Amino acid sequence: MTETPTRIRAEIDLEAVRANVRALRAAAPTAQLMAVVKADGYGHGAVPCARAAREAGAAWLGTATPQEALALRAAGDTGPVLCWLWTPGGPWREAVEAGIDVSVSALWALREVAAAARASGRTARIHLKADTGLGRNGCAPADWAGLTAAARAAEARGTVRVTGLWSHFACADEPGHPSVTAQQSAFREALAVAEGCGLRPEVRHLANSPATLTLPDSHYDLVRTGVAVYGISPSPELGTPAEHGLRPAMTLRAALASVKRVPAGHGVSYGHRYTTTGETTLALVPAGYADGVPRHASGAGPVLVGGKWRQVAGRVAMDQFVVDLGADSAAPGDDAVLFGPGDGGEPTAEDWARAAGTIAYEIVTRIGARVPRVYLGKSGENDGDAGSGTDGGAGHG
Repeated sequence: MTETPTRIRAEIDLEAVRANVRALRAAAPTAQLMAVVKADGYGHGAVPCARAAREAGAAWLGTATPQEALALRAAGDTGPVLCWLWTPGGPWREAVEAGIDVSVSALWALREVAAAARASGRTARIHLKADTGLGRNGCAPADWAGLTAAARAAEARGTVRVTGLWSHFACADEPGHPSVTAQQSAFREALAVAEGCGLRPEVRHLANSPATLTLPDSHYDLVRTGVAVYGISPSPELGTPAEHGLRPAMTLRAALASVKRVPAGHGVSYGHRYTTTGETTLALVPAGYADGVPRHASGAGPVLVGGKWRQVAGRVAMDQFVVDLGADSAAPGDDAVLFGPGDGGEPTAEDWARAAGTIAYEIVTRIGARVPRVYLGKSGENDGDAGSGTDGGAGHG
């Protein structure tokens, strides 16, 4: 890195995204791979990361909201996309006309998507979701036979095509958790019911990122990989990213805004939860919770400055926080690395997750829209790509 950021920037290594997709495909060689790009690609930028994932062989993309799926179509993606978080009155017709696969977990949703299909004159592509034990979305076991029968009847009328049957693990990131085998059994039963009424889907899918890495018997026809696409291990219990051939794609950097010597007993930040114990140097990092730096990491969040790990001194404020450099010196504009892959000595998103009492998923996803994304490792045809809240930046490769 030779260019000093003006304030803060999130560097997104698209070659790391491509390499992660290739590693995940190797972990599930008999299944297609879905790259989940919901929540603006877990904070990395949905459109650039979706294109990188496609380049590496991702057959499917996945989103939570229909707006996310429609944005991929607007950006030019033409491959299979599944969208699963629907509410009554959603943009069903727009999704059907855009050729987006939609998830259906209840009869009300089947009715709405069928009506959209009739209005558009197109057959809707739907995935029926069974609740096998997660307890969120998905059709309850007692209602599954009715839903699958109704979907088969809608198929016979030509309004829908059941292209997928699926469910989602609750505890695949906890090795040996008894719910894993229970959910696998429940999914097999759900498949038998659906197939018994004549449904013949293109794909059956259950595995998320942790199951893709550790449960080959859950891979079926398609694996849905989310956080692992961005080089983050689904759980510390499953090992480091490197142990799975993954590399974190996001590096969050800032330029020091102020450096000053202060005496002993000097309070730092709101509430004076930190007071200097001797004469020292304080450096101001111009990033705060409005940028996604977690306030819960006050007094604990790690930052690499001058080749050494520092900790947030006092509270994280809306736009800034302070680190104590001790006897070391620095200058305004010097680099502060909040997190990255870790191979340059910098903290990782997992280090920040431990400091904030959360998970690494949240650390990267919460990085806000006012933080420019700078894309590295872009392919030539995509050099102009930039998602919402992004900066085209000078990439390489």
